[in-house]
Amino acid sequence: MTDNLRYRGTKTKISTSQERSQSPPVSPKIRLFTVIIKGLALFIIVNLSLSYFITENFTWGYSNKYTNINRHIQFFKSPVELSEAELARFDGSDPSRPIYLAMDGEVYDVSSSRATYGPGGSYHFFSGKDAARAFVTGCFKPDHLIHDLRGLNEIELKDLEGWKRFYADHGKYFRVGKVYHEPLDPNSEFPPPCNGAKKP
Repeated sequence: MTDNLRYRGTKTKISTSQERSQSPPVSPKIRLFTVIIKGLALFIIVNLSLSYFITENFTWGYSNKYTNINRHIQFFKSPVELSEAELARFDGSDPSRPIYLAMDGEVYDVSSSRATYGPGGSYHFFSGKDAARAFVTGCFKPDHLIHDLRGLNEIELKDLEGWKRFYADHGKYFRVGKVYHEPLDPNSEFPPPCNGAKKP
């Protein structure tokens, strides 16, 4: 009986060693690929750690639309669609809400600069509304903080496109959707130029 068990055990060991010897060897290319992947992963981890330790930023202080994490998160969300009244709720008065401003119907999240666009900030008058006209006229009176672009010249309209690119490509701000305006009365008057206008 004992000899029989020993024989079986020996046979099992032989079979296992044979199976190992028969398993295909790992290709040198696969080994090289594995080493490269591990090396890249280690490099990225060390680089990010050093960047955050030195600059408190994972990108060595570099900032543009591609390094804006919130922009990438927004990509997976449905765009917001707001009325003017709904947009007005995002003027920074409620700390639990983001801060939005709009320009020519496009809505941008500027919450990362709450000190600037929130209550008491130097550009708070832009928040919660589509003040496209004021961006290019430089007039910050209430009658210019509107989306009405009638009467603007080609240079001013070109400036507006520049401002739209500024917010669309900014490292901190990002587009979140659209605001829908009531149709303008074509017979209504648009605001006249104001004295002492300043560009934002």
